[in-house]
Amino acid sequence: MALYVYAVVGAGHPVHLDGLEGVGVTPAALRTVEAGPLRAVVGEAPDGLRPKRRDLLAHQAVQERLMNDGTVLPMRFGLTAPDEGTVVTALNDRRAEYLQRLEELEGCAEYHLKAAVDEDELLRRILSDNPPARELNDRIRAGDQGPDLPLALGELVAGEVQARHEALAAGIMGALQPFALRDLATPPTGTDFLNVSFLVAEDRRAAFLAAEKKLFADFGDDIDGRLHGPLPPYSFV
Repeated sequence: MALYVYAVVGAGHPVHLDGLEGVGVTPAALRTVEAGPLRAVVGEAPDGLRPKRRDLLAHQAVQERLMNDGTVLPMRFGLTAPDEGTVVTALNDRRAEYLQRLEELEGCAEYHLKAAVDEDELLRRILSDNPPARELNDRIRAGDQGPDLPLALGELVAGEVQARHEALAAGIMGALQPFALRDLATPPTGTDFLNVSFLVAEDRRAAFLAAEKKLFADFGDDIDGRLHGPLPPYSFV
């Protein structure tokens, strides 16, 4: 029987799974597979599983429940094993690695931060602060038909936007990194200029959250920060 693997925890973890449903149209009961000092939380793997909202939320709910009761190594969505023996073998083969990670992540949670800037306001500031950009814009608005003007203005503004995005991101990272054990930035998408995860120890969470709140309060309405957490340490397993 193929098994869907949700997470790995230590043998001493209480693993309270009452009331939780796993992935799949007809979710299978959740249980553990034990191998010495480690336990894997598993359920029967459904056929044809796809990353639909219901299943993603179910996967996350299991991991968050486990995190509430102790340290957890969350597995990626869709991870399966052909049978219980394969799970046991994996736990034994990677025992030292998993135990080390559990020790490193004890008492830690992940906070995921995305940030975007009001692009209209940013453009107004660039045109106000950058004389060459302002001059090009004024010439275009005055009716100058020079064919190279729009391209020159676009390139200048794009470069300035990138520089300001990078400066903002560096400033945010610099302000929050002292409160985190580790951080992992990934390329932002859409209008975001920042997409980063922080690993925060329990005794630093209050300070981290206070610093994040003050930082974006000081930015005002021009910058939109969206912080999610505490989460299982997805990015640091």
